Amino acid sequence: MSYNLIVIGGGASGEAASSLGAELGGKVVLVEQDLVGGECGFWACIPSKSLLDSAGRRAIGAEYSWERASARRDWNISRENIDYPSDASHVKPLADAGVEIVRGVARVIGMGKVEVRFNGGGPKVLEGRNLIICTGSKPSIPPLEGLEEAGYWTSRQATSTRDLPSSLVILGGGPIGVEMAQVFARFGTKVIVVEHNDRLLARDHPRSSEVLAARLTEEGVDMRLGVRAEKVERGGAGRRVTLSDGSTVEGAEMIVAVGRRARDLTEMGVEEAGVKLDDRGLAAPDDRMMIGDGVFVAGDAAGGLQFTHIADYEGRVAARNAMGVDYHADLTAVPRTTFTDPETSAVGLTVEEAQEQGIDAFEVTQDFATTARGYTIEGSVGHVTAVVDRERKILVGAFAAGPGASEIIHEAVLALKLKIPVEALADTIHAFPTAARVFANLLADA
Repeated sequence: MSYNLIVIGGGASGEAASSLGAELGGKVVLVEQDLVGGECGFWACIPSKSLLDSAGRRAIGAEYSWERASARRDWNISRENIDYPSDASHVKPLADAGVEIVRGVARVIGMGKVEVRFNGGGPKVLEGRNLIICTGSKPSIPPLEGLEEAGYWTSRQATSTRDLPSSLVILGGGPIGVEMAQVFARFGTKVIVVEHNDRLLARDHPRSSEVLAARLTEEGVDMRLGVRAEKVERGGAGRRVTLSDGSTVEGAEMIVAVGRRARDLTEMGVEEAGVKLDDRGLAAPDDRMMIGDGVFVAGDAAGGLQFTHIADYEGRVAARNAMGVDYHADLTAVPRTTFTDPETSAVGLTVEEAQEQGIDAFEVTQDFATTARGYTIEGSVGHVTAVVDRERKILVGAFAAGPGASEIIHEAVLALKLKIPVEALADTIHAFPTAARVFANLLADA
């Protein structure tokens, strides 16, 4: 049977590509070896944000047990009273749209040909005019002495555990590491974060890092910054980790959260479709997400920014082009958010990054706590910062930490995408007292 579109991988990019491909009139088949819905729906975004919300309620005095938080998380990921989540809520909309779903392991065996080995069955060959690779990424596991023998959690085990650990060592102070640190600390777990950079969220604005570090310290998180883990062994509370400064830390469990890497496309035979891969097994897509004649890639597998919103966007770009609609991706303004308390958000360039690119940029900032909105929120902290191109009088970057940071950043995203003059943004009426108005007043200063 021949298809207009064969999609390999049913995560965010695969769901988006399959759904839009069918909407555009294509005969579409989606091949998935595990759960349709992928990491975000079951092991990352949804369960972590559910747990963060529960932990937040507990932090302000609600009687909120870990058992309740775990049960609510299970409801969010369709795992109530069962061991493994159900993806029925993801499968049904696709099936209703006319997408055929095939369960099994896919391998590309030629131009427009994919062999699927079914769970418990023999192989079947699918033929299609176009192929979209949406195979995602997997956790990066450092080559630490003793790590495999000692055992560890990745984000999957961290977001899905039903048992609250008494103590926890987290390797990595990026978004996953800090979100999980706050969740478990607020439920009484002794948490230690080990980060080789000299600050948390090293890719975010330094003010955001500072604000979040202060809050986590208040909540009892022990942060070891500027050091690396060198050896792991069983012992002490469960795992004993030797650090590069000679000290040791212990935890009943350990989370490895040092990043993720795109899956090696060599392993699934993508070169058989005439695609050139680099020494890491990655392809370089053009702005239509094309990597070869009739072959596209989207999401984490594309080797770029690893966000669900990027995966969804790229999946749709790939599907449009595969179905004959000329469409070009625009990744000039991508929001980045962390859902800790306080939230952090970012888009575009820091002032240093802008100046390194030859932009005559300057930065304006406002302490959130001393704004009208900040005064209305007990214990509020944070900042709003804008980076402006002096010559063109447009925004080139924006950063925030504090209540609602993940929402207010989107005005800056739109401003960057459309190159809206700072004067127009400052002259736009914003409701009082809102966090968005803080941003508007900042641009008036700019």
